[in-house]
Amino acid sequence: MLDIKLIRSNPDLVKENIKKKFQEEKLPLVDEVLKLDEEFRASKGRGDELRQQRNAISKEIGKLMSQGKKEEAMEVKKKVQAIAGELEEMERKEAEMTAEIHKRMLVIPNLIDESVPIGRDDSENVEVQRFGEPVVPDFEVPYHTEIMERFGGIDLDSARKTSGNGFYYLMGDIARLHSAVLAYARDFMINKGFTYCIPPFMIHGNVVEGVMSQTDMDAMMYKIEGEDLYLIGTSEHSMIGKFIDTILPESALPQTLTSYSPCFRKEKGAHGIEERGVYRIHQFEKQEMIVVCKPEDSMKWYEQMWRYSVELFRSLEIPVRQLECCSGDLADLKVKSCDIEAWSPRQKKYFEVCSCSNLGDAQARRLKIRVKGENGENYLPHTLNNTVVAPPRMLIAFLENNLQADGSIKIPEPLRPYMGGKDAIR
Repeated sequence: MLDIKLIRSNPDLVKENIKKKFQEEKLPLVDEVLKLDEEFRASKGRGDELRQQRNAISKEIGKLMSQGKKEEAMEVKKKVQAIAGELEEMERKEAEMTAEIHKRMLVIPNLIDESVPIGRDDSENVEVQRFGEPVVPDFEVPYHTEIMERFGGIDLDSARKTSGNGFYYLMGDIARLHSAVLAYARDFMINKGFTYCIPPFMIHGNVVEGVMSQTDMDAMMYKIEGEDLYLIGTSEHSMIGKFIDTILPESALPQTLTSYSPCFRKEKGAHGIEERGVYRIHQFEKQEMIVVCKPEDSMKWYEQMWRYSVELFRSLEIPVRQLECCSGDLADLKVKSCDIEAWSPRQKKYFEVCSCSNLGDAQARRLKIRVKGENGENYLPHTLNNTVVAPPRMLIAFLENNLQADGSIKIPEPLRPYMGGKDAIR
């Protein structure tokens, strides 16, 4: 969410940013906010005048009563009552205007960074660089569920009976591999100096509103019926929510946390749920990283965070590339974002496995997260998040890139301690 002062002082900049994101339907919101804000400030000014008058008249009443002029005091009291009635009506209207302004401000997108490429959708995202040599083996790489089924590692049919499409049972060595990847990712981030955390898996509606746009919320979140609770779609939601309505000392920055959680998503929209595979599903597990830092440090952290993902995937011998998200592909709260995509030998192309985002001060503004600077003044920190690993999507990349000609799955050296010392799954 933007600062209302920015819209007042530079509405053209806000409108130009909306155009860069190809959201022209939102342009009228800027003028609507300006009009409502002007009316609100005029009303507030009038309210302040009335309160001053009320205070002055109240003193006059006290003076008259002390002089024994009770009848005169009662006449003056009528003025106070009239002012009170007008004030009550004005405060009601101010509350309505505040709510209307807030509703529009939530929809106006955050200002994107100047370095973000301009494009309409994800088809115009830009490849920046590659890490590792993509290899296509001289034997056929089966579909990922077929690889898992060879080891008795997945049961989709039973999951459909218990839960429907978008769910799965992982079994045996494949289930163990799933847990091993998460444990390795956890320790990888701890060794980078991040604090490990297991957050709540359900959050209140005001936290959801604070961490994501309404569009994303409707498409992703499951609400608990009859309660103000939502199942998280990613642990970033809980982790940033941890700081809601707090004032952090500047000496406590940066906050660097890595979290494990299950994640739950509707996956509404064009992509849909795969009946046969586990690329898009309703439930999965994830290791995440988040940073809360000084504004001047956020781009440095953004660069470092996506590089952690590259380092982790390369340590497991998986080729990846960095893809810069264009303006039209950025969620409304994001300043800058990139995807890390893993190589698929079967498809002979890359697919998304991590997403790194800098959200500027948008989440901090919505959640009232503040930092007390050395000069004693408060300011808004910047927040960032990035996927460490998200099985089973990570498993797809792992299985395809470590499949051997004899049908076994090679276990790279760093993962072997988490697999009981095994060098392969056979």
